Amino acid sequence: MDFSELVAKRYSCKAYDGKRITDEELSTILEAGRLAPTAKNLQEQHIYVVQSDEGLAKIDELTPCRYGASTVLVVAYDKDNVFVYPGDRRDSGIEDASIVATHLLLAAADIGVDSCWINFFDPDKAKKLLNLPENEEVLMFLDLGYAKEKKASVIKNRKDISETVSYL
Repeated sequence: MDFSELVAKRYSCKAYDGKRITDEELSTILEAGRLAPTAKNLQEQHIYVVQSDEGLAKIDELTPCRYGASTVLVVAYDKDNVFVYPGDRRDSGIEDASIVATHLLLAAADIGVDSCWINFFDPDKAKKLLNLPENEEVLMFLDLGYAKEKKASVIKNRKDISETVSYL
């Protein structure tokens, strides 16, 4: 499928059938994240794969938004290994982890694995419950699996491009 078709069809899955993705699919998805560009090539991301019953139970304690997915990726970044931009107001951590996460979900869609970007959780509680290193910040969870019912894209009512793009 070409990229335009991929982005038009990809949607956030809210009901999974519970079947686990294959090791090959997981490897393909993780490799796409590994190849994602980062500021100054710092590669400050760290991806945690959660598939065990114990791990998924912890995810369920943190958010109601697993939706029955059999695999959850926890996308974090090393806050001590970021590039600080001019003005000292922003750094590369959140944006780089977001680029990685976007690569992960688009790679999943490309191979027929459904996903949902999850931000509905307390990152500090997640770091503690999942026993992540102190230097890492949790950006998001990415549910992965197969939809109970395949749908065409559910993206509706998008603003006209003239409302979201301006030329200077």
